[in-house]
This record gives sequence, structure tokens and C-alpha cells, in this order.
Amino acid sequence: MPPRKPTSIVSKNLDRPPVSRVRPSSRRWVRYGLPIGIVVCVGVVDYLANADIQFALFYLIAVALATWTVGRGFAVVISILSLGAWLIGDFASGGLHPNAFVASWNAAIVLGFYLVVVALLGRVRDMHHDLESRVRQRTVALTEEMVERQRLERELLETSERERRRIGRDLHDSLGQLLTGTALAGQVLQERLAARGLGEADDAARVVALVEESIELTRSLSRGLYPVALEGGGLDQGLRELAMATSAHPNVRCEYHCEDPIEIHNQATAAHLYRISQEAITNAIRHGRATRIDVRLESSGSGVRLVVDDDGSGLPPPGRRGPGMGLRIMAHRAAMMNGTLDVRSRPGGGSSVVCELPDR
Repeated sequence: MPPRKPTSIVSKNLDRPPVSRVRPSSRRWVRYGLPIGIVVCVGVVDYLANADIQFALFYLIAVALATWTVGRGFAVVISILSLGAWLIGDFASGGLHPNAFVASWNAAIVLGFYLVVVALLGRVRDMHHDLESRVRQRTVALTEEMVERQRLERELLETSERERRRIGRDLHDSLGQLLTGTALAGQVLQERLAARGLGEADDAARVVALVEESIELTRSLSRGLYPVALEGGGLDQGLRELAMATSAHPNVRCEYHCEDPIEIHNQATAAHLYRISQEAITNAIRHGRATRIDVRLESSGSGVRLVVDDDGSGLPPPGRRGPGMGLRIMAHRAAMMNGTLDVRSRPGGGSSVVCELPDR
């Protein structure tokens, strides 16, 4: 199973709220019709009200709305319409000044005020749109950068795993076979020296013993670098050998439990689960001073759950908790498998690391 992205296209579409299907023509009618309707309503009120009450300021609602929703050109038209409605209302109610110059001056002042509002609000609108455009561009750039960073992190981990597997195979197949041949040649030499009754036979036996220790060390290193599917046992065999190797430490007992055989078909997923359990065991021994560690691999619906419990000192308090590079690496490995990682202190003491995958 190749590692999937944390969020798929399908889940994005399912999580997205229903889109309001409003026709562009309806939106345009609202944007153009609403300011005109406000002008008409204010003009009617201006006509019905007392001539001494000025309503020129209320036309700014329509002017501002036209500027913000449509643009400066339409706002200028609304300003002229507002001025006309204001003059007609005052003329019909008898409130227009009898002096033509004074009436023209007042109209010019009102129109100039409207146009100044249009210019200022239009500038603010342009700045707002420019800011929104920059935010969208920056969001797209950050999204692409995050995707690229996740891709690079995934490639680095995959490259690291490939190199581990290659070195593990080289140790097991090349160096291991060479040391085995050297041990056999040493045994033959020891037998020949012993047959002749020479004292160098004991020295040859010690050389053979050292070579055999080197063989065991090479096998241990190869299993640590390439544990999964190295000898055909898969993740189950790799975790079992990890528990046995951990129990070889003094004062540490590690047991592996798996009631039903669980097959992990993807080698990368199996390697990630192995590395998570390996890191959890290392943290339990190094930081928690644990003496008892239990590793469980169990089915969880269509997925799988890996649990590592220990009886150590547990997690440190949040105020004293360090950066936790190992925890971050485990969480990143879980995220690459589209899984979750939960690390918590156990009520009876110790800590528990739970990695759960939705599928295998």
C-alpha cells in the first residue's frame, strides 16, 4: 500500500459545505439594483418629509454600496441620481432655495462630497482587493511549499530506508558470507594443526571464535538495518526478533504479542511500523528507564494497530518536555502512512505509544 496524502480529493469534496447555486445574473441584479432602490426609497422619504429636514446624507448609503460592490463608475452614476432625487424632492416639497446660484452651489457641494466619498472608498476597495489577491497568492505559494516539503521529507525517508536495506543486504549477503568462509577456513586450519599436535591449534581456535563473534555481530547489524522481510518473516518476524534483541539487554524484559497473523503487504508501511516500535523501545529504555516492555500488533477493523507499553517513568511534565525529535519522527512516519500516533502516560506508571492505521 503506497503512502497516501493526509487528505484525499474525495474527503475534501465531502467535507466541503454545499455551494450556494446563485446565478451570476441574479448577483449582478442585486449589486446594481440595490443602490438604485435605496436612492428611490430615500427620495420618497425626502419628498414626504418636511422640507426643513435634509436627507442628502442618507444617499451616501447607496453611493458607498455602489462603490464597494460595483466600482467607481457606477458609484458616480448613483451620486448623480442621488443628487437628482435630492433636488427633485426639495423642489417638490418647496424647500429648494429660490436663488439659482445658491441652489447650484449647494448641489455642487453635495455632488462634490459624494465624489470625494467615491474616490476615498474606491481607493480603500482597491487596497482591499489587492490585499486579498496577495493573501491568495501567498496561500497558494505556502500550500505548494508545504506539499513540496512533504514530498522531500517522504523522499528522504524512503531514500534512508533504501540505503538501510542495501547496507543490511550487503552485510548479510557479502560480509556475512565472507566471514563464514573465513571461519570455515580457520576451522580447517585448526584441525590440521591439532592433527600434527602443534600448539598453534589453540591460537587458530581463538581466531575462529573471534570470527564467529564477528558473524553474529554482522547478523545483528544487518537485522537492525534491514529487519523486515530480511529472511521472509515479514513484520511479525521482525518485531519478534526486535523483542528478543531488546531482552538481551540487562534488566530489560521485552515481549511481543500477536494473537492472529497480520500481513502487511506494503514493505514501506512495514518498515515504518518497525521503526516506530524500535524508536518507542529505545525511548522507553533510554529516557524512561523501563524494565518491562510489551509490543502488540493487532487488527483494528480493516486496519492495524501497533501498541508499545512500558513500565518506565512515563512522559515528563509539559513544562519540562524537550523538543522530542524521536516523537516527531514517529508522528511523521505515522502521517506518511495516513495513520495516527498517540503517546501518553499510563495511569499505573510508564508510557504507551499507539500507532493506528486505517488500512493495511
